[in-house]
Amino acid sequence: MSTTQQPPGGLEVAEVEEAGPAVPANLADERLLQEKGFAGALTVFRRRIQGGDLGVLPVLIGIVAIAIVFYSQNPTFLSSRTLVNITLFAAPIGIIALGVVLVLLLGEIDLSVGSVSGLAASIMAVLSVYQGWPVWAALLIGMATGAAIGCVYGVLFAVVGVPSFVITLAGLLGFVGLQLVVLGPNGTINLPDSWFVEFVRFSFLSPLQSYLLVLLVVALYAGGSAYGIQRRKAAQLSAPSMTGVIVRSVLLAIALGYLAYYLNIDRGIGYLPLLFVLLVVIMDLVLRKRRWGRHVFAVGGNVEAARRSGINVTAIRISVFALTGFFAALGGLLAAAQLTSVSQMSGAGDTNLTAIAAAVIGGTSLFGGRGSAYSALLGILVLQMIQSGLNLLLVDSSVRFIVTGAVLLLAVSIDSVARRARSSSGRG
Repeated sequence: MSTTQQPPGGLEVAEVEEAGPAVPANLADERLLQEKGFAGALTVFRRRIQGGDLGVLPVLIGIVAIAIVFYSQNPTFLSSRTLVNITLFAAPIGIIALGVVLVLLLGEIDLSVGSVSGLAASIMAVLSVYQGWPVWAALLIGMATGAAIGCVYGVLFAVVGVPSFVITLAGLLGFVGLQLVVLGPNGTINLPDSWFVEFVRFSFLSPLQSYLLVLLVVALYAGGSAYGIQRRKAAQLSAPSMTGVIVRSVLLAIALGYLAYYLNIDRGIGYLPLLFVLLVVIMDLVLRKRRWGRHVFAVGGNVEAARRSGINVTAIRISVFALTGFFAALGGLLAAAQLTSVSQMSGAGDTNLTAIAAAVIGGTSLFGGRGSAYSALLGILVLQMIQSGLNLLLVDSSVRFIVTGAVLLLAVSIDSVARRARSSSGRG
């Protein structure tokens, strides 16, 4: 039943006095469904899968499949020692991949992250070993070099208009030559023992510290989720079920607690992997919760719409390329400390391809606007697990490249299919 009234403008406005028909479950807002607890969560999950919003599901399935295949061939694959080694060697390239994720979110590419990482490591080694600089100062110069290169890339791309593919391809070639100049005729510099090498190679949490860290992580997750629910209810908005938060917190505590126990059988949780995870968490929060992060997604999704909405597209692009260069340099410095040397091969080989492949395999779209900082973490775990498994099976390195290429092709194919499904379902 409805009545009408005449507003000042002379138009009739219908005032609905009775509630309309119930919204079908397949059209209901996901946040309303989440209030229904476990059944609502399953409905939301099914709708997202049907709509092509796969999230991290494909890569999680891949991790489980890889673990099962290699464990069946060699049970030592899932030993504590192997898993600790996977976390240690995944971190440096994973940090480089974190920067690649950012530039991919813009729908662009950086082909020179490997060269930038090698150049930064070379500058750090020359300053600290040959010039006698303090290690911390040499590290700052190395990281600043990467950020400065990224700023130059950003200006050339956003202001001058040179395609990112061309800019970074030129950097890939040019910085290899500059690295050879920096290293000089010797070509190799051995890094002496220092707090930095100690941190990267030999620093691990004690068992007690690892369990306390698990409790802290679970408490932060549960507290943050509860606070978010309280804020939404105070604003009279729909909010997820508190029961779901409790269940997820318990499952998280069990999973992380067992992981800490299992890794502690060998050396435990290293400081280097913790640094990597911390950077991933920080960038995830920045991308999801801060205005800068939302602007990055907006520019990657539709640059013209972002510009018309008032976003400073030029500043966003320059800042993203600067962060990509910074993470490339940081990853190169950590890799150098892990190997305790810098050579003409630092940052060369498959560093570029591995970092880019990790970002894509982890779920970041090549088309821009979709992805997560966790893509770097999950993607590099997949690649490092493949490498470790093939090494345990004494398989030739050529097979590793073939397998990595196949996994990358599969990831891009899944992304393309999911993108079409999202378009057809109206999810964008």
